[in-house]
Amino acid sequence: MKAVVIRAFGSPDGLEVVETSAPVPAAGQVLIASEAIGVSGADVLIRSGALGDYGFREGHVPGSEVAGTVTAVGEGVDASWIGRRVWAFTGTEGGYVEQVTAPAEEVLPLPEALSPADATALGSSGAVAHFALAHAGFTAGESVLVRGAAGSIGIMAVQLAARGGASAVAVTTSSAERGERLRALGATQVLDRSGEAAQEAGGAGGARGAGGTRGARGAGGTRGVGGAPGTGGTGGASEGYDVVIDIVAGPDLPSFLTRLNPNGRLVAVGAVGGMPPADFGMTLMAAFRKSLSFATFSAATVAAADLRAVVHELLPLEQAASAHRKMDAGEVFGRIVLVP
Repeated sequence: MKAVVIRAFGSPDGLEVVETSAPVPAAGQVLIASEAIGVSGADVLIRSGALGDYGFREGHVPGSEVAGTVTAVGEGVDASWIGRRVWAFTGTEGGYVEQVTAPAEEVLPLPEALSPADATALGSSGAVAHFALAHAGFTAGESVLVRGAAGSIGIMAVQLAARGGASAVAVTTSSAERGERLRALGATQVLDRSGEAAQEAGGAGGARGAGGTRGARGAGGTRGVGGAPGTGGTGGASEGYDVVIDIVAGPDLPSFLTRLNPNGRLVAVGAVGGMPPADFGMTLMAAFRKSLSFATFSAATVAAADLRAVVHELLPLEQAASAHRKMDAGEVFGRIVLVP
């Protein structure tokens, strides 16, 4: 069978398609004939070498989630799984293959109406976004900023926050075109990657907190529509979110801590921009009187209905390197899916 391995960490050119023998399911496992394989930000970080300290080595097969049909089961697994369409989480490796084994407890049956490609776009992304918002203690009426919203996790977070009754759902993204697509999914404010240069939906409100009762703080101590704190006007503001869901991290993470309202919470669910500065906690201590919170959330510690799966493109498994180039270039809106 075909598999994609990392022959050398760094650029996508280090990915290589190889022939290998098909796996045999061990006790407690199922064997799946892959029909769709999700390409995630974690895959890109591993391939780049950014996570070398976690023990990844040359020859690693990336990929964490697949969808397909169960063709065999290992000892102790109910044989009724054979022939069923499923989604499976494979951990941090093993997904970029034509046939994959997965623990039976990490396998979910697919609803008839859900395609394998859509399943990999919803899959772990929906779970991460859901539990990240829960981890932040998000409640209806609060304002939310999703940083790095054009990826699969960000898209799910936008939809869940909007459906959860957020007073405003702000997003950072790289272009006006992506911003319009995010608005169609529930975003109310579009900011550039730095969190500035708001493009207001329908011409209303300011960069932070527009359209709700808990936005940027306005005149008289209110937290209403737009404006810099204490001005009540329109235009950009220096703070004003109750919750930030951050998929990017990187050197700019501290600046997004400063955008939190008093008692605000930032939850980092990814690090596609690299690790934050080692001293980013100083930003929290400098704002001690605001009682800000920082937390992380990983899918390793865990399909939502009525959410739209966004598949950027279907590519053959052999074009995994091309998929990673598109990810590196920031061209992807949603998720690229590899098809064996």
